[in-house]
Amino acid sequence: MKKILILIFSLIFTVNVYGGEMSVVSQGAVLMDEKTGRVLWKKNMNDQMAMASTTKIMTAIIALESGKTEETVIASKIAASAPEVKMGLKTGEEHRLYDLLYPLMLESSNDAAIAIAEHIGGSVEGFAKLMNDKVKEIGALNTEFVTPNGLDKGNHHSTPYDMALIAAYAIKNTEFLDIINTPQITIPLKNTNEKIYTFTNKNRLLREFEGAIGVKTGFTNKAGQCFVGAAKRDDMTLISVVLASGWGTKGKEQKWIDSKKLLNYGFDNYSYVTVFEEGAEAGNVDVIKGSRENVLAVAEERSLVCVNEEEKNDIDINVNILKSVEAPVKKGQKLGTIEVVLSNGEVLFKTDAVAAEDVERHDFKTCMEKVIKLWFNIDVSLQTILGQ
Repeated sequence: MKKILILIFSLIFTVNVYGGEMSVVSQGAVLMDEKTGRVLWKKNMNDQMAMASTTKIMTAIIALESGKTEETVIASKIAASAPEVKMGLKTGEEHRLYDLLYPLMLESSNDAAIAIAEHIGGSVEGFAKLMNDKVKEIGALNTEFVTPNGLDKGNHHSTPYDMALIAAYAIKNTEFLDIINTPQITIPLKNTNEKIYTFTNKNRLLREFEGAIGVKTGFTNKAGQCFVGAAKRDDMTLISVVLASGWGTKGKEQKWIDSKKLLNYGFDNYSYVTVFEEGAEAGNVDVIKGSRENVLAVAEERSLVCVNEEEKNDIDINVNILKSVEAPVKKGQKLGTIEVVLSNGEVLFKTDAVAAEDVERHDFKTCMEKVIKLWFNIDVSLQTILGQ
């Protein structure tokens, strides 16, 4: 197996190694690096669990991507009768859809979620289909949405890992980030000042953790206390998920304790390392019937990995490229793959090995065509000349 020729390690910031075993009380948890998608810590991360109002992350994203944020939402009787927590919508009230995203995300208003869902999806069921279609697109394949607000119903569930994927997708949306980081906002009824709503952000992480940027709390009797969090320090963004951190006052406090513990663990222990740069040489591939005997295969992308101090000494590179390829070869053509792996088999990064340059075909047919073009200054195939 060939080894990559250029190996460059660049440490982006210093790591402080975490002492002792990491543990959380929550029944399910994940810590994910947003940039690479690597799971840095996990507990029952693929277990199907109720996720309560963390569901509203997806509700907000569907709304923001709908193209309908400036449309007027008229609250239905069904929306107005949603259970607590609610903003207090009255049947027939009119709101700009975008404005409803603030009570949805800042105070977890269930009536706002229903109003949004009915306007975009035509019904709660229609909106749930949009949510389930989107979650598959994101790659969170172990999730099923039944409600837009996360209230317990049917087989409404996700996993800690899927919720991290959903959050990683959501925080790439700048409008979503602006909304979830708003401390407080006042919204009047559309086209009137006869009723004014004020919403205050209930996400304690924003006030209690350095670099916090989101995301969403949740609670139902089935799910217990839940929280999907995110924080950014320097160029590293981490996502934490805790599901079923407990019930009652103790569980409510535990979700914050567990979330901070996860995020601190990530920032204290992990950093980015560039193992090889884009264009790093991976080896030569023989070219059959080519104008050259071989073509250089290079890395299509720079390999950035998120590792702890111990893992930095455990990195290996697997290069799998073709022994030969038939001409013509086009620059950028895939010739194999390059993987960055740990000794336990975990793949940290994978990219294609591609041709560094074009290689023309060189056989009797192409030689004759070149001669004809040179002599007569015309482009014509040998088959045409021979009448084939």
